[in-house]
Amino acid sequence: QVQLVESGGGLVQAGGSLRLSCAASGRTFSVYNIGWFLQAPGKEREFVAAISWSSNTYYADSVKGRFTISRDNAKNTVYLQMNSLKPEDTAVYYCAAHTTTYYTDDYVRDKDNYPHWGRGTQVTVSS
Repeated sequence: QVQLVESGGGLVQAGGSLRLSCAASGRTFSVYNIGWFLQAPGKEREFVAAISWSSNTYYADSVKGRFTISRDNAKNTVYLQMNSLKPEDTAVYYCAAHTTTYYTDDYVRDKDNYPHWGRGTQVTVSS
């Protein structure tokens, strides 16, 4: 069982940057595929970005060119660098993990395919 802990959230002005971290403990981190999802108040949890065990990356159209996902297996950590933040990026950000080896682009975007979740970190972007 893997445990995930997010950090790095906070309050930032529009146009600013934050770097979120997802630290994992438990089983061998390098086999996990990690996704970031956000949930705004009253809305469904939605896909932001994902990185595979082999470092293939996937992004939601809304964050392409602004957010970058990366991983450091030596530190058991995945990062989400968020630049050019907008008020509409305000949400709780969650990281999640799955170990499926072969999957499609649609698979990594579906939150129901991730059995392991962190508790989230709040990101607030002021206008």
